Amino acid sequence: MSNIDRRNFLKMSAGLAAGAATGDALAASHKGAAPMARLKPEKGAKLRMLRWKRFVAGDEELWMANTKKFTEKTGIEVRVDSENWEDVRPKAAVAANIGSGPDIIISTYEDAHQYPDKLVDVTDVANYLGAKYGGWYDASVAYGTAHGKGKKWIALPMGCAGNAMVYRESMVKAAGFSSFPKDTDGFLKLMQALHAKGTPGGFALGNATGDGNVWCHWLLWSHGGKMVDEKNNVVINSPETIKALEYARALYQTFIPGTLSWLDPNNNKAFLDSQISVTCNGISVYYAAKNATDPKVKALADDIQHANMPIGPIGRPTELNLVFPMMIFKYSKYPNAAKEYLRFMMEKEQYIPWQTAANGYVTQPLAAYESNPMWTDDPKNTPYRDAMKIMIPNGYAGEMGYASAACMADFIVVNMVAEAASGSKSPKEAAERAEKRAQRYYKV
Repeated sequence: MSNIDRRNFLKMSAGLAAGAATGDALAASHKGAAPMARLKPEKGAKLRMLRWKRFVAGDEELWMANTKKFTEKTGIEVRVDSENWEDVRPKAAVAANIGSGPDIIISTYEDAHQYPDKLVDVTDVANYLGAKYGGWYDASVAYGTAHGKGKKWIALPMGCAGNAMVYRESMVKAAGFSSFPKDTDGFLKLMQALHAKGTPGGFALGNATGDGNVWCHWLLWSHGGKMVDEKNNVVINSPETIKALEYARALYQTFIPGTLSWLDPNNNKAFLDSQISVTCNGISVYYAAKNATDPKVKALADDIQHANMPIGPIGRPTELNLVFPMMIFKYSKYPNAAKEYLRFMMEKEQYIPWQTAANGYVTQPLAAYESNPMWTDDPKNTPYRDAMKIMIPNGYAGEMGYASAACMADFIVVNMVAEAASGSKSPKEAAERAEKRAQRYYKV
C-alpha cells in the first residue's frame, strides 16, 4: 500500500464526531485531520505500563515527563515499569495467556500478531493519528494491523530502533576508503582492509534481540534469501541463503574475537572502548559518546559516522529494524484511558521533544515526523531518519504471526549465520538446520 493510498484510506475511515483534545474526548488540532469518535476514560482509571529499559537516557527522562504531563491534564495515574527487552516479550506472552498484567505493554517485533484476539482494537486511534500526521509507513501498517492488511489495528507502533553502520571515519580513511561503501562487495573489502590495519570491526552473533537479528536478517535478505515465501512455505534452505552464508564466513574472518557471544550491549562497549572500528547499531553509540563524561570517550563523537546498510546482490535496501508495538490488553479495566494515553504520547507536542531528547533512538512510524529538525540539524543523525520507512517487516515474504514471531524468538536466522560464519557448520549444514527448526513453527 503506498503512502498516498494509505493516507486516503485513513482519512476516509477516521471517526466523525469531534471532541476536546484531552479528558473525555480526542480531536484533531489542525486542518486536514479527521477527529476521533468521543472517548470517555473510565471513572477512577489508573494505568500500569510495561516497556523496555532505556538505551539512551533522554528516552526515559522525556517519556516519564510526558507521562507526568498526561496525569496532570487528565488525572489518570500511570505507573511505568521497565525491563530488559529480552524479558518484556515473554512477560507479554504470559499476560496474554493468563489474562492479567499491565494495561499497556510496549514489546518488540510482531508480538501483537501472536495473540491478536487478546488485544484491544485501537483502529480509531490509529486512523486519527494517521490522518493527522501524514500516514503510517507500510511497515507500521504491517506490524500494527491484523494480518498486516491495514484494516483492524491491534497495536500502535511507537516506532523502531533504527540501525545503521556505525564507523570510525579516521580508521576507514586510513584503510584506504574515502567513504563508506554502498554495496556488500565494497563493504567486505573495507572490512578486510580494516582487519589488515589492526582496526577490525565486530557484529553481534549471540542471541541479541536487536543488533543480532537486524544485521543477520539484512545479510540474508540482501542476497535474496528468506525464511518463507509468500504462502508461508519454508524456503530458507536455498542457493541464495548459501551465498549469504558464504559471505558471512568471509566477513567473520575480519571480526574481532568474541562476537559469537555478543548480546546487544557488547558491540556498544567494544566500540566506545576503541576495540572495533565498525559495527551495526542504533544511534545509542553516538549518543553515549556525545554525552560522555570521560574525555577519551567524548572525543570519539567527532570521529563517529553513520551509513545505511550496504545494498546486496538483490539490488535494493533490505533492512530489518526493531519495532516497538504498543499493545492494550482486553483484560484492562480502563481501555479508553489507555487509548487516550497512547494518543497523547504520539501527538507532536509530546513525540517530537521525546524523539529529540532520545537523539532519534526511536525512528518515527508516521510520515509527518520525518520533518523533525533533529534529523538534519546534525547530519550524523540523518541515516536513521528513514529506518521505518524503508525497512522490510519480519516474516518476509509471508505473513507475520505466531510462526514468524517464534522463529525470531528462537534466533533461527542469527544462529544459522553464526554457525556458518564461525565454521562450526558448513553453509549447507547451517541452512538445513535452520530449515528443520523453522518447519516446527510453520506447520502445514
